[in-house]
Amino acid sequence: MKILKQGAEAIIYLENNEIIKHRIKKNYRINEIDIKKRKYPTRIEAKLLQKAISLGVNVPSVNKVDEKDFKLVLEYINGKIVRDYVDNLNEQDIKKIFNEIGNEIAKLHDGNIIHGDLTTANFILRDNKIFIIDFGLGFTSEKVENKAVDLRVLKQALESKHSKISELAFNEVLIGYSKSKTYEMVVERLGIVSLRGRYKRKKK
Repeated sequence: MKILKQGAEAIIYLENNEIIKHRIKKNYRINEIDIKKRKYPTRIEAKLLQKAISLGVNVPSVNKVDEKDFKLVLEYINGKIVRDYVDNLNEQDIKKIFNEIGNEIAKLHDGNIIHGDLTTANFILRDNKIFIIDFGLGFTSEKVENKAVDLRVLKQALESKHSKISELAFNEVLIGYSKSKTYEMVVERLGIVSLRGRYKRKKK
């Protein structure tokens, strides 16, 4: 067993060439609340992944849902995490990768799936395909606002972690995202969301 990530709510580890996401018990919570906090997110994440697959989005397949032990057993996407190498690529490769990212997000949003944590740590390149991972903060919504905020999170992540390529990368995301049925509405709302964010920062 190899621990890949230990977050506030879950431990993610690699075992027998599968990813195990185990939502851990919090002793400070009342037992009934703790069970709900672990059971329902496990179930929701599995359903989101299964729906994403039906939409043709590249995500890990769900091999098992264990609601008793609050575990998800997922396909191991053995590839390169975009966060770790993208800054060293040439312009053409950056455009190709982020165009694919935009395309995958478009498919998610057209199926009304909001990822909730679109950062370069949650994109993996394998066999020239982009896979989206970690739907722990995901939910379903038809609202243009939520889709715009999803993109805004990615834009902020790029500006924070990949400042030298952020403008090029996000422009390419939007080109890939242009395949979305609600592209114009989402991009228009993205502008409003971005302005709102800047206004709040100035006000502080």
